[in-house]
Amino acid sequence: MNQAKHIAIIMDGNGRWAEMKGKKRVKGHEAGSEVVREITEFCAAHNDIERLTLYAFSTENWKRPRLEVEYLMKLLEKYLKNELETYIKNNIRFEPIGDLRAFSKSLQKTINEVQQKTAHCDGLVQSLALNYGAKDELLRAINNIKCSENDITEEMLLNALDCSHDVDLLIRTGGDHRISNFLLWQLAYAELFFCDTLWPDFSSKELEKIIKEFKKIERRFGGLK
Repeated sequence: MNQAKHIAIIMDGNGRWAEMKGKKRVKGHEAGSEVVREITEFCAAHNDIERLTLYAFSTENWKRPRLEVEYLMKLLEKYLKNELETYIKNNIRFEPIGDLRAFSKSLQKTINEVQQKTAHCDGLVQSLALNYGAKDELLRAINNIKCSENDITEEMLLNALDCSHDVDLLIRTGGDHRISNFLLWQLAYAELFFCDTLWPDFSSKELEKIIKEFKKIERRFGGLK
């Protein structure tokens, strides 16, 4: 039976959820942050789930209206400060991925502090993809590899990536059927699930249902069984 050791989620639909309710888009992001906590705690309670990677802010999200981006930065900093206790209580290690240099010094400090204060936790690893784009990740990895006469190997590239762990199960909420520049290398053999549920309405019950469906799939990884 398959094990969803590494689950990755594209959390889509916050803005549309708010607009459908006649609210400002930022209210959707607030509601979505509550779901992040629920899903993270659910995964932490299941020993067979080792990693949870959430697409929180992409390299393309800077194109959104300035006020929305500014709000997202404040919400992220507030979320991390508030969730530190949750991380430690549930033995969750926080590991961000992405190019953090674009963020304010204050936000970078908060990210680093939460990472350091949870470094001892040996349960679930929660990664937030922050200012992350898979193409950007690959380019940074290639540029960081120091080669002289030798060709770049798969192992060298893997070790240089922000995330060196293959994804077993990718979930995208919100109804769109695309991966939007997320974990292109790590998704090579992942099973992809797309659901119409907007992220603020997503629940641990729906995640549990998807995991049950995932476990029934015959995964061949290019071979025969």
